[in-house]
Amino acid sequence: MNDDQSRNGSSGKGFLDKLANFLSGEPQSQSDILEILTNAHHSGLVESEALGIFQGALQVSDMQVREIMIPRAQCIVINSSAKPDEYLPPIIESAHSRFPVYGESPDDIIGILLAKDLLDLAYKGKLEKTQLKDLIRPATLVPESKRLNVLLREFRQTRTHMAVVVNEYGKMSGLVTIEDVLEQIVGEIDDEHDFDDDYMIKESDDNEFVVKAVTPIDEFNEHFATKFNEDEYDTIGGIVLSHFGHLPKRDESVNIGKYNFTVLNADNRAIRLLKVSQIQHS
Repeated sequence: MNDDQSRNGSSGKGFLDKLANFLSGEPQSQSDILEILTNAHHSGLVESEALGIFQGALQVSDMQVREIMIPRAQCIVINSSAKPDEYLPPIIESAHSRFPVYGESPDDIIGILLAKDLLDLAYKGKLEKTQLKDLIRPATLVPESKRLNVLLREFRQTRTHMAVVVNEYGKMSGLVTIEDVLEQIVGEIDDEHDFDDDYMIKESDDNEFVVKAVTPIDEFNEHFATKFNEDEYDTIGGIVLSHFGHLPKRDESVNIGKYNFTVLNADNRAIRLLKVSQIQHS
């Protein structure tokens, strides 16, 4: 047996011994579990994607709804007394499938409207004669402090896809979907911000652009007439991450040069999508 075989055999045996010890008794902590999985990855027994999913699954038990929810300011809510010409434009423009409906005030959420419930009525010409109160479904309310693993289990048990997040005073502070939770485990899932894979940069509004974090620096420089160093980083996401100094969450923003970068989509491993706008000086 040569040295390489000896070393590989010893390494493999060491990992198997650890795995046997792990399986024969209760792990002492999450770090013990991650150590086993990381060693399995280094030994070629667990692929990188699988390791990432394991890590994400363990992490959700330590995370709370407030860390991933869509903030109230970014939510589209509909007045229960609104007419079709008032609520249809934001529904169509956003292309979302579920919308909180409120009564006397935006904090008084009385139910959830599913966009698909409007289709049959619109087809039959009955939309104008139907009140939203007759269409809404019960809303699921969850506190900001709820653990993500608990929420995911409740989503599965009730077959619910979205919940209204409320603060300690019972007022709406945001929304959370089953997709938001799953993204913490498996990474990015296509959402309303995503666009054709053939494009890295898309104009979303006047002087505002949605940019994939994996956009090469040279492509970003060419489009925005910037001069970011192409030798230090390969993608615009790398530059933005370096300026944050930490892995940012959704809605965090930073100014770099004459542009503001806001995180639209990020998981527990990487920035995915950015909103880029030129800083307006007063």
